[in-house]
Amino acid sequence: MDREVDLTSCDREPIHIPGTVQPHGCLLACDIRGRMVVRRSDNVQSMLGLSEDPLNRPLTDVLGEGCAHSLMNALARSPIPSHAGLLFGQELGGAKFDIEIHQHAGSIIIEFEPAPQAPEASALDIARSLIARTAALADLAAVARLAPRFVQTLLGFDRVMLYQLAEDGSGKVIGEARRADLESFLGQHFPASDIPQQARALYLKNAIRVIADVNGVGRKIEPERDASGQPLDLSFAHLRSVSPIHLEYLRNMGVAASMSLSIIVDGELWGLVACHHYTPRTVTMVHRVASAMFVEFLSQHLVVIDNRQRFDAALRTRRQLDALVSEMSFQETIDVFLRDRLVELAQLIPNDGVGLWLNGVWSSIGSTPPPSQIPALAKLAGTQPDTSIWATHHLAQKLPDAEDYAAQASGVLAIPLSQIPRDYLFFFRKEQVRTLEWGGDPNKTYPSGPLGDRLTPRKSFAIWKELVEGQSLPWSVEHRYLAEAMQVGLRDVLMRQNEILSEERRRSDARQRILNDELNHRVKNILALIKSLVSQPAEGTLENYIAALNGRIMALSFAHDQIVRSDGGGSLHRLLTAELSPYPESQVLLNGEDVMLDARAFSVMALVAHELATNAVKHGALSVAEGRLTVNWMVNGLGDLELEWSESNGPYTKPPTRQGFGSVLLQRSVPFDLHGTSDIRYEEVGLKAAFVIPSRYVSPGFRSGAQSQPKDAQSLSPDFSLQNRTVLLVEDQLVIALDVEDMLGDLGARVLTASSAEAALGVLSRSTPDCAVLDVTLGRGTSLPVAEELEKRGIGYVFATGYGDTTMIPERFRLAPIIHKPYDEQALKDALFKVIKQRL
Repeated sequence: MDREVDLTSCDREPIHIPGTVQPHGCLLACDIRGRMVVRRSDNVQSMLGLSEDPLNRPLTDVLGEGCAHSLMNALARSPIPSHAGLLFGQELGGAKFDIEIHQHAGSIIIEFEPAPQAPEASALDIARSLIARTAALADLAAVARLAPRFVQTLLGFDRVMLYQLAEDGSGKVIGEARRADLESFLGQHFPASDIPQQARALYLKNAIRVIADVNGVGRKIEPERDASGQPLDLSFAHLRSVSPIHLEYLRNMGVAASMSLSIIVDGELWGLVACHHYTPRTVTMVHRVASAMFVEFLSQHLVVIDNRQRFDAALRTRRQLDALVSEMSFQETIDVFLRDRLVELAQLIPNDGVGLWLNGVWSSIGSTPPPSQIPALAKLAGTQPDTSIWATHHLAQKLPDAEDYAAQASGVLAIPLSQIPRDYLFFFRKEQVRTLEWGGDPNKTYPSGPLGDRLTPRKSFAIWKELVEGQSLPWSVEHRYLAEAMQVGLRDVLMRQNEILSEERRRSDARQRILNDELNHRVKNILALIKSLVSQPAEGTLENYIAALNGRIMALSFAHDQIVRSDGGGSLHRLLTAELSPYPESQVLLNGEDVMLDARAFSVMALVAHELATNAVKHGALSVAEGRLTVNWMVNGLGDLELEWSESNGPYTKPPTRQGFGSVLLQRSVPFDLHGTSDIRYEEVGLKAAFVIPSRYVSPGFRSGAQSQPKDAQSLSPDFSLQNRTVLLVEDQLVIALDVEDMLGDLGARVLTASSAEAALGVLSRSTPDCAVLDVTLGRGTSLPVAEELEKRGIGYVFATGYGDTTMIPERFRLAPIIHKPYDEQALKDALFKVIKQRL
């Protein structure tokens, strides 16, 4: 009666010490010094034509001084046992032999095989032929398709297979070249038990294993054990006899001879080149050496392909991530950035669903596990070592509760986003019911057989089909590489975000301290200015004095409001006009093309202009009636803004005796905040100040003109009127809309006002205006849809924005005039004049 045996019995078979060698060669073993023969195969005397038994005789007596000396030199050249020393065509006893020699486990082992009768190409030529063809293969698919054919052509085996091992130890035939009448094994899976563990260990040590005849009777090694009771270790011997279990396995397949070449990648057994022949076949030493050279190259070539795949995946992913990151505002949190871009991230790796577990909050798209199951999944991912990429196509095997949602998510690929196991980007795959073809039933139990209490190899290799459920399609190596590239890229984003936010917090704290000092300083300056205005001598009646004083205070208020409200940047001309409008026209002259300053530069120059104006009215040219102030500016050839503040006919000026806040502000704010220059000179005729603002903060303004004064600005359209014309106004702030309606009304226009893009499109469906004024940014959107409709109808329009830059306006709309808030009646009039003139 058959009884089942332990399936690991093969794993315990001592296949490295079989006690015999294959009969197509013979073996001598010497002591470590190579002087004395201490073991030999029982066929050595007859095969080498020796007159007497070589056992316990000096090697030089057995082989002759010349041969023994050549062997020792060959061993010295190849001290590594996996790369034995070689002698080709060595004559012994009237015959020629190919000899290999290596040292291992305290013995020097010498193997002899009859040299081929016909001359063969050199091992180098054969290897070069194989390598040259393989080097041109650019990916694994090409290697799988063509490498077996190359090996078959050069070595002549009936079947050559490229066999790749999976993580569970099973293997799959991914490439095959065969004799036309043989059935194909391509695509078949073979269970892990087909290659026992100790055989895998030997495949790593010795890259070639040859079986010349599965029915050959092994020749005994004598003595079987040495004086210490140890058998001879043949781990690196090519003549080593093979396990009788494996021989029976091959006979059951109908194979008479075989050769296996180990493909070793990064120290791990990646797979095999398995060669089968259906009649006995001896592989000569020349062909074995060539095959060893080829398989070493093939292993390295697979590493190159792997690295190229990894690099290409990283480059492709990095480019896609860079495109996403370019959209990121570092005012938005990383949480918001990633959650809003799950759709884009999902495109990087093939999947059925993507989820983000970040700071304990779950967001997902597509087919994913129920939210209640995510903490358990994140905990499982956190048990993986080194915060590395983790993937499985059979989640229920790792997490039993996953069986309940296998239809939605059977496979998962987890990308840790933080150094500690906490935050993850998950990719999911649905269950994929599929059929695997095995070369025999991998789940079958086997009885003990004629070889004793050892596993009897299976006799059936007919295709056995297994229906696989509860699993997704496996994640490929390329998918893991893409995930690694994503992990590096996303962690880089996280680090940069943290660095920028940390620096921004530091700067924000510094700006807050400066703001507090400036607020205190500005309040004192405003009080001083009002005191100075009140102290000016009265001209005419008391009513005239009160009116003049009231006008100056209101102008000062307007200037202050202009500065505070211009956080988004604005016009330099308007800034100076607002700051200097309280003072007599006869004393102030402004010269320069109008330019726009971005938010940072506008804020800095608002402080500088205010400080200069305050000093001028307190101590300088504007403190006396005969004083004069001229402000000149221009954009130089580099695009930098050069501004000169020149006072004359005022009191004698001298440098301050102490460095107060105002002095520091004038000297350091432009260099420190804008990386420009400041030059403050206290001359007898009055203060001279020169500033240079770098080009990155400067852009052209709408208003153009050579000379302008605060209250008599030149107009492009002195006689222009909107009489009998209809203007569409899109503005979401009621108070501002009322102000603009008054401006347009003063120009004679009929105004149609809308507070949203939807309302404006409704107005356009009922009427046709002559032109439009569009606030770019509305409460819950923009006015760009209105601009598109106006373009279709051929109606001119003007954009209005409270921001210093205009990047939010798409390129196709950039030809439209742009005016900056707060609305200026003259700028609005000039812009509408330009629009209507263009459309006539």
